[in-house]
Amino acid sequence: MASIGQIVQQTPGNEVLARARQRAALVPDCMVEARRIANTVIAGWHGRRKRGIGENFWQFRPYTDGESLSRIDWRRSARDDHMYVRDREWEAAHTVWLWADMSPSMMYKSTLCSVSKESRALVIMLALAEVLARSGERIGCPGVMEPISARNAAERLAVAIMHAPPTEGLPDTGMIRGASDIVLIGDFLDDADRIMERISPLARRGLRGHVVEIADPAEESFPYSGRTEFTDPETGEKLVSGRAETIREDYQQAYLARRTSLGQSLRQMGWTFAFHRTDHLASEALVALHGYLSGNPPQIAGGGRS
Repeated sequence: MASIGQIVQQTPGNEVLARARQRAALVPDCMVEARRIANTVIAGWHGRRKRGIGENFWQFRPYTDGESLSRIDWRRSARDDHMYVRDREWEAAHTVWLWADMSPSMMYKSTLCSVSKESRALVIMLALAEVLARSGERIGCPGVMEPISARNAAERLAVAIMHAPPTEGLPDTGMIRGASDIVLIGDFLDDADRIMERISPLARRGLRGHVVEIADPAEESFPYSGRTEFTDPETGEKLVSGRAETIREDYQQAYLARRTSLGQSLRQMGWTFAFHRTDHLASEALVALHGYLSGNPPQIAGGGRS
């Protein structure tokens, strides 16, 4: 006979509350890890600021023949025998929307790695927010946080995630206006055609997209044998296999075919696609995303790109 506590935990409302508490407990540790990773890999990176027309001072540089005399900074030039031009910063900040899947399937963690897919997705998103905020970009999260430009944008995003209501599937992007970048991080286990039905309208609206698929190593290798019970974390449906090893090859073919199809479809509409395994360093995915956003997509060892 179930105890009262067990019965309460099985009610839908309390399941949602328990899930929210679990996520709230996870986020602070993810923020600490995200900041550590950002600090580790940010050396040598520079923001998107460029010389041009703007309000903020950028640099002094020597005057060259042919330039307008009105651009000379006479106060600086008076310090020595050279004439200097006062360059101003080009205001290049735009909005980057970040989203990480928080659906039940992301909670999966096998014995082959130390972190769940959800934890890794949060770390990558918050680390990217930290890097972008330092570059002066506006950071937003669909349905969770309006775009802001602040040095503590990553921290504010973490707080917003802790208090965000539970969602399923891809985010509502109706609030996104104008040309922006959007980064989607999740396991994307649905059929590739169904995912593209949701994503394609975003590309037609002018959004530049970057998709990162998070995978547990067990989802690729399928290291199961003998009698095994599999449970769908989204629906609760169960599948029992008497000899799991006999379906390994078919499973792996289907799993990789879905990934290949999704990557090809995204590339055809001008988006980028990368996959990242949770048994690799989160910094590898961060470097890849930074490369995509900078227009210089890298090859990464911790996963791949398409």
